[in-house]
Amino acid sequence: MDYLLVSLMNGTIYGLLLFMVSAGLTLIFGMMGVLNFAHASFYMLGAYFAFALQGVVGFAGAVLLAPLLVGVIGVVVERLFLRRVHHHGHAHELLVTFGLSFIIAELIKLFFGNFPVNYRIPKALDFAAFSLGGSDYPVYRVLMGGVAIAMFVVIYLLLTRTRVGIVVRSAIYKPRMAEALGHNVPLVFMAVFGVGAALAGLAGAVAGAFYTTNPNMALELGVMVFVVVVVGGLGSLAGAMVASILIGVITSLAIGVDLSLADLLAKVGGGVWSERVGGLMTLKISSLAATIPFALMLLVLLVKPSGLLGERA
Repeated sequence: MDYLLVSLMNGTIYGLLLFMVSAGLTLIFGMMGVLNFAHASFYMLGAYFAFALQGVVGFAGAVLLAPLLVGVIGVVVERLFLRRVHHHGHAHELLVTFGLSFIIAELIKLFFGNFPVNYRIPKALDFAAFSLGGSDYPVYRVLMGGVAIAMFVVIYLLLTRTRVGIVVRSAIYKPRMAEALGHNVPLVFMAVFGVGAALAGLAGAVAGAFYTTNPNMALELGVMVFVVVVVGGLGSLAGAMVASILIGVITSLAIGVDLSLADLLAKVGGGVWSERVGGLMTLKISSLAATIPFALMLLVLLVKPSGLLGERA
């Protein structure tokens, strides 16, 4: 029972971290139709900027300033690069952001080295929130989950309850009508891209102190973020939240399962299956945990191609 509770907590917090990163990609990829392969690189920049600023403005100041710097970089990228290739289609956007991700990774290695940096949780936040399963549960994990939930509430209210949200949605779905009403659609797109990059930077600034901040962190999380957006549904913020938590919890539970597929089938078939399965079925569930999100994505695409909460085109 303790293992189940710990796994559910860890999976939920990991899922909320995925949402923090995928929220910006939901805006950029789902709403603007921009294939931003460098989105996870903005997440990495947020962590490294916070690390660099921590000694100057403190941890809280670094967490606040890092996303702003990443947002500025996002605005520059959209204005100088993506806007010039947007009318050529998704392939050009993909190639530009793909190359940008490599440039950012190499710049990180050039300035900070090809090894993890010592970006750690401050002592004021390094204590246990409660005891679970005989061990202390870090308060910083709970804080990360709180930041993700607050991010979801703010973005949702901004898009659905304010005039800014109306203008953004109008510029995305009816750009010509929005331009006819006097709105600067390119400026809206640039702002949305900058905000999406800033959200990824905030996720990196918050999570980088708990997880390892290293030059490979973008690769470790980048593909998973696209899986979240596809499973949840393009442009659906609620879908991104549901998909993130679902993937986080399933992955966390699977990691601790020390059974093979053959063992599971044997429990159902009374041992008959154990004599008939091949080598693949003898793999442990824990060793397959990393592939489960991709299997879930394939299943969702087969059953509901628009995603869990996505609207049918």
